[in-house]
Amino acid sequence: MFEAKPKAKRLGWAVVGCGWVARDYVIPALQGASNARLVALCDANAEALMRIPADDVNRYTALGSVLADKDVQAVYIATPNHLHAAMTEACAAAGKHVLCEKPMAVTPREGLRMVSACQRAGVHYATAFDQRHHAAHRKLRTLVKEGVLGTITQARIHYACWLPEDWTPDNWRIDPEQAGGGAMIDLAPHGLDLLEVILGDEWESLTAMTQRRVHCYAVDDGAVLMGQFKSGALGLLQVAYNCPDAYPRRTLELIGTRARALAYKTMGQTPGGSLSLIDAKTGEETWVPLSPEEDRSPFLQQVEVFSTCVLEGRPQPFAPERDVRLVGLLTQATQAGKAFPPCH
Repeated sequence: MFEAKPKAKRLGWAVVGCGWVARDYVIPALQGASNARLVALCDANAEALMRIPADDVNRYTALGSVLADKDVQAVYIATPNHLHAAMTEACAAAGKHVLCEKPMAVTPREGLRMVSACQRAGVHYATAFDQRHHAAHRKLRTLVKEGVLGTITQARIHYACWLPEDWTPDNWRIDPEQAGGGAMIDLAPHGLDLLEVILGDEWESLTAMTQRRVHCYAVDDGAVLMGQFKSGALGLLQVAYNCPDAYPRRTLELIGTRARALAYKTMGQTPGGSLSLIDAKTGEETWVPLSPEEDRSPFLQQVEVFSTCVLEGRPQPFAPERDVRLVGLLTQATQAGKAFPPCH
């Protein structure tokens, strides 16, 4: 007779804040992960909570109930930005590991509080930068490390969308109290993180200019961020809530002395898109293939990486102090940048 194999360890997760990102991406990722299981959902809106398609999970309207649930080992925080710090501290105090949506905090001081709380409690913390887990971006990081592109001189990202005031009934992303800003604080953190990860480099300086050009809400609807890395490479980020979705608006370009790399439609929550290289000498463009096994949901990849680190007792790939540094850079750029004028 064959002995039954022991079941693989799976980390018990709760999702707090069940908006569209959680509903469409986080929850399906947890349901499909090999080393994670969804055990609880939490949202203050009880009616919306009950509409989430998930079987055999506990549903709560208060964070305290989640933290009292013994099956919950880790919490994915997907609430408005102003709640991240207090919720992370509460999760840490209850012994729960935390994967928190970006930006980790509205201010670096809040970020430090979060990191300190998790370190004191001995729990894992990571910021949910899902785009670093996209297959094309992981491949691009390898190509840069191997020197395929040569010396990187410039890196550019255009990451934008159309987000009018009435996008959702409760559009907290344009509320300065809940979001802490507009397009810049919402979209730029992805690019700030992603370029550091791909280049294996650190931002040394960052400046920004914001606008309120189309949408007449109280926060910026577009921004340009310019900076330099410690290596000397230059970086440019264009982010916006005022870019029609029909336009090409999700591109990542690296200019190197040996090749130029262009990732198209890879910025975002879904797999897919394309990655190509143009040879500096011949001008020939080649497409970099991604296997189906590689090209899967960035959220699924992210959840499995985090869960593996917790279950195997090893550190997360990036120290949380780094995320605090990025919040500080963004805060400095916001304060030093030119203020946006009223929309016309």
